[in-house]
Amino acid sequence: MIGFLIKSSLCLILLLGIYNFFLEKEKMSIFNRFYLLGSLIISFAIPFVKFELHQDFVQHNLLPDAIQTIQGNTIIIDQKSNNFSIILWTFYGIITTFFVIRFGKNIYEFIAKIKTNPKEKFENSTLVLVAEKILPHTFLNYIFINRNDYETRNIEEELYTHELTHVRQKHTVDVLFIEILKTIFWFNPILIFYKKAIQLNHEFLADEKVVTYYNNVPFYQSLLLEKASWNSNFYLASNLNFLVTKKRLIMMTKTTSKSRALLKKLAVLPVLAGLIFISCSGESTEKKSDEKIVVSSWETAKTLSSSEKITTDAFEVAEVDPKDVPTSPHFPGGMDAFYKFVAKEFKIPKGFSGKDKIILTFVVKPDGELEGIKVIKDAGFGTGEEAVRIMKKSPKWNPGLKNGKPVRVQYHLPIQLYVK
Repeated sequence: MIGFLIKSSLCLILLLGIYNFFLEKEKMSIFNRFYLLGSLIISFAIPFVKFELHQDFVQHNLLPDAIQTIQGNTIIIDQKSNNFSIILWTFYGIITTFFVIRFGKNIYEFIAKIKTNPKEKFENSTLVLVAEKILPHTFLNYIFINRNDYETRNIEEELYTHELTHVRQKHTVDVLFIEILKTIFWFNPILIFYKKAIQLNHEFLADEKVVTYYNNVPFYQSLLLEKASWNSNFYLASNLNFLVTKKRLIMMTKTTSKSRALLKKLAVLPVLAGLIFISCSGESTEKKSDEKIVVSSWETAKTLSSSEKITTDAFEVAEVDPKDVPTSPHFPGGMDAFYKFVAKEFKIPKGFSGKDKIILTFVVKPDGELEGIKVIKDAGFGTGEEAVRIMKKSPKWNPGLKNGKPVRVQYHLPIQLYVK
């Protein structure tokens, strides 16, 4: 969970930084809208996406007799979370419940206003006529306006056009999406800045529509400044006077050439590709071999070709006959004893939670001792180091046998960690 939060937060910060420094000031609001929404989706999806870079791997065996790599059963270590984790999750649940209730309450207030107030059809929207002295604001396909202003024709045409743009472009859906994320990830302050950026971009889009249709920028700017003192912000609605700042006034008169806009858009692509590559890539290895070695649990391989050679860094091992596959090494007392040993000795490091796997590789020497213990897949938070530590404490194993004689055998061992 912690790894997910760190990765997603770093992605959110980086992508928002790119938006603020390179995209926000350019007049390409439609692209910017989908960039911001895409940044949220990508940032929360990246921690769950993995792809592997395959590299050729030369089989490491220490002596000419090291003829086989054995893979053991997965060992599952299940440890219950401590009291601190319980307290932490309880605290998260309480705070999240509060935000869910607040979110539901605001939705309910809009629904109640729609049901209890007169309504009028207006183009592709519905006007909700309320008694409160408010500026027009939009929620889904509903535009809330003051009933008296509507009946006395005291609402400028530009304001209707502004709100209709919010309706047609479905800006409320964006606001609801970011609010749901804020409700779940209330502890992440970066989402507050995303909401502000999304809503400001909505205003850019609505302002652009008004300016294009009426072609009277000075009048519209004066109108916005006149209405800016009204206090009628609704956190789930698109508001006319949301951040009536220098940014909006400048954007109305700004132009961005097609070539500049295209270059800005294209510049984002390698950044996104690099971010996904760095966040999601891992490495895996493949043995250089024409035929795979098939290993079943603790048994030795069954399908070595009759003339297969296993290459090491310094030499080649003699040809192996399929009838001459060694007996695999094993822990004294068998699998049950090994499970108990690992479960007893392994201490889950602080910070690790959830489910992940460690994979170790080591060599069982002819005398049963283990050497060359390495982590080839780590679960983070010091879990790999802990696995190496307990394997170094392991008693001697029963060695692998070839022709009845002890030999060195390289062993791969998966350990599944699971903290509830």
